[in-house]
Amino acid sequence: MVPAYNESARIGSTLIKIVEHIRQQRWNAEVIVVDDGSRDDTFQVVTNFAATNPEVRIIQNPGNQGKGYAVRNGMLNARGQVLLFTDADLSSPITEAAKLFSALEQGADVAIGSRWIDPSLQFVRQSLKRQLLSRIYNLFLRMVLWFPYRDTQCGFKAFTRAASDKIFPLQRITRWGFDPEILYLARRLKFKVAEVPVAWGHDDGSKINPVRDGLRMASDAIKVRWYGMTGKYKSTKSV
Repeated sequence: MVPAYNESARIGSTLIKIVEHIRQQRWNAEVIVVDDGSRDDTFQVVTNFAATNPEVRIIQNPGNQGKGYAVRNGMLNARGQVLLFTDADLSSPITEAAKLFSALEQGADVAIGSRWIDPSLQFVRQSLKRQLLSRIYNLFLRMVLWFPYRDTQCGFKAFTRAASDKIFPLQRITRWGFDPEILYLARRLKFKVAEVPVAWGHDDGSKINPVRDGLRMASDAIKVRWYGMTGKYKSTKSV
């Protein structure tokens, strides 16, 4: 599934690449686009594309709710036995999906793309400022949520149906800070998480402000820890 907010300029080319790859691999798959209250023509572009490409369907959020909300909505409405979400810019090419699926086949419940296990796979690097802030945020998550992961924010993650059905109904964070929450929930639920090196290229069209949104994401991580300590995730046990 693909979360989309004001993506009319590139969602068409993204869908072409995804659908072509699905057909080449002969996968029995659907492609869900969740329109997060876009103010441009994203909904119409996807609707027109879906009219001639039956693999694609679109879901609309009730206004702009945030990427986390969009991903949750898409995953809860997905019908497959293996579920993957990817960013609309395809920073990790869809051809890398096989790496995540392979990790699931080998026993993982959740497979997350990583930019930092093998940095040589990055074909377009972030600025030094963004790299530094990313590493600081990762260190912060290790301290607050006791994470072993090198990269939580790569927007390329796959789940078994069983894992998805347990994790996403518990998700509470609706904006950029949702990635650490779903990984935190995966650990609490004792799911096996595999971190997989994937090709990745930075897109200058990224909507994340590394400072402003970084502070909000740090605040969300503290909320996740607090929710865990105070029983907000009622059907789970503490790590």
